[in-house]
Amino acid sequence: MNLREQHRDVAAYALGVLDPADAFRFEEHLADCGLCALWLSDFAPVASALGDLAGPGRADEPPAQRLLERLLHEVAVRRRRASRRRLRLVAAAAALVVALPAAAVSLSRGPDGPVTGGPDERITATDGATGVYGAVDLRSKGWGTAVALRMAKLPGPRTCRLVAVAKDGREYAVTSWSVPPAGYGTDAPGAEEEMDMEAGTALQREEIGRFEVRTDSGEHLVSLDR
Repeated sequence: MNLREQHRDVAAYALGVLDPADAFRFEEHLADCGLCALWLSDFAPVASALGDLAGPGRADEPPAQRLLERLLHEVAVRRRRASRRRLRLVAAAAALVVALPAAAVSLSRGPDGPVTGGPDERITATDGATGVYGAVDLRSKGWGTAVALRMAKLPGPRTCRLVAVAKDGREYAVTSWSVPPAGYGTDAPGAEEEMDMEAGTALQREEIGRFEVRTDSGEHLVSLDR
């Protein structure tokens, strides 16, 4: 019996007219053929109705019904196994999702700052007028300079931006962010801890004169001079 014949033998099997050898081969095929299993489940009620019309003398339980019940049981078992496998995969994925940020943090933050293995240069300052604290860790890159920014004593709500000022006076926007109402690292109820952010500028490190943190309205908050 070739594959095409096996596909065609669903009705014959459901009616119980296949000889034992062909029925056995069809059952082997059916175990791995979802299409035939679907056809058989659709045809089984028709076969049962035809059996009722045939009257006494028919088999009490047609082979299609017996196999269908067995298949349904096997499908349920396989689904339970697949569900357990999916749960294990989900758990493993969740563990990986949790582990990756921790690994990224451990790689991106040194003991004293957010740059891997320690920065090439660190600048810190507290503005005497505003009281805002800022720190930048700098690392030279081929494309410019990687900048890790840390802010504290920064009240909100407001929108801030970090600007790199070159030694020749040119200004380069580095990044911007929103400060929540209670601020970062303030004494206000609900204040968040120090703000950490990573960004970059096209300026090479030796070209940078200073960094400035300003509000969107232009208010000066703190300067970080090299």
